[in-house]
Amino acid sequence: MDAVRHLSITIATPLARAYAFAHQPANFARWAAGLATTLHPTDRGWVADTPEGEALVVFSEPNAYGVLDHRVQLAGKPEVYVPLRLVAHGDHTEAVLTLFRQPDMDEAMFERDAGLVARDLAALKRVLESEA
Repeated sequence: MDAVRHLSITIATPLARAYAFAHQPANFARWAAGLATTLHPTDRGWVADTPEGEALVVFSEPNAYGVLDHRVQLAGKPEVYVPLRLVAHGDHTEAVLTLFRQPDMDEAMFERDAGLVARDLAALKRVLESEA
């Protein structure tokens, strides 16, 4: 079985406010640099410019449960499913991302990816707490 890691961070922002910001694909580039530095809508859907080329990103529909799952498809590669949840914790929010080690990743690549996710979650925290 491939490795899996759950990365999380506590954000001093209520869930409703955190979700209102984070569920909008246009805001992902403000905090999810591990996904892409640019993300824009096209006739095919949301497209991220990555070092490996364009990636189609499909986001979960807006919902009342804090689900921010998304799927990333690079040409010629298997689709990557990224479960991401925002969970109320009193008047704060827990952001939890499940990172699955992909079949073509060695341990060093998986660790690097985990570091990028941790950096992105910290950026989400910084953005949300600075705009509180």
